[in-house]
Amino acid sequence: MSDFLLVHGSCHGAWCWDAVIPALAALGVTAKAIDLPGRDGSPTTLDDYAKAILAAAKPGTVLVGHSAGGYAITAAAEAEPDRFHGLIYLCAYLPATGQSLADMRRAGPSQPLLPAIRMAPDRASFTIDPDMAPAVFYHDCAPDITTAATARLCPQPVTPQETPLWPKAALGLPRHYIICTEDRAIPPAYQAQMARNLPPQAVTTLNASHSPFLSMPDKLATRLAEILHQIRQTSSNGAQT
Repeated sequence: MSDFLLVHGSCHGAWCWDAVIPALAALGVTAKAIDLPGRDGSPTTLDDYAKAILAAAKPGTVLVGHSAGGYAITAAAEAEPDRFHGLIYLCAYLPATGQSLADMRRAGPSQPLLPAIRMAPDRASFTIDPDMAPAVFYHDCAPDITTAATARLCPQPVTPQETPLWPKAALGLPRHYIICTEDRAIPPAYQAQMARNLPPQAVTTLNASHSPFLSMPDKLATRLAEILHQIRQTSSNGAQT
């Protein structure tokens, strides 16, 4: 059983966690990452995301969702809450009742990612302008890492991001939020707003861009391991976070 299942955000893939998994292993924490369906631009739903996560996660797993992955992990937890021990939102959209990810993006104080989005002609998917990706996603990463990551960006299906959620079951799980204070894709102030209803001890910060798994994988792994310890303590005490 893996302690963590790592879920990527828009236009990314399991590859973005490649440096975090061994860093977690060095701390005695097991993890695996998955590719969500639809990375080839094929029709995909939020329910497809949830099914993919459920197929990959063993009982007792803690889900980590980056960015748009916050909706994916919440959808999976809504489907089978007893499967998971907790949810960690990494500079992610924390679903608001009855709203889609796109609704939440539009409701934010600003939309810094919007100028970089390039819609497909059929408007069923979008990509990120490769000339703008370094500035919005990877501004604190080494140049070689930035170049490699930009080259691996893929289409993002629109349907999962236009699908609202009504979280109920997931609210009973321990939930934690990591705010990335230098994020240029999701404003840090908006991240704090989304996390405002979580207990203070469940909200922490990293001085990182939108991609701490690339810019500071060791620090991110340490933070995730610390949160895992908190979740386990919470579970053993019979309380909820």
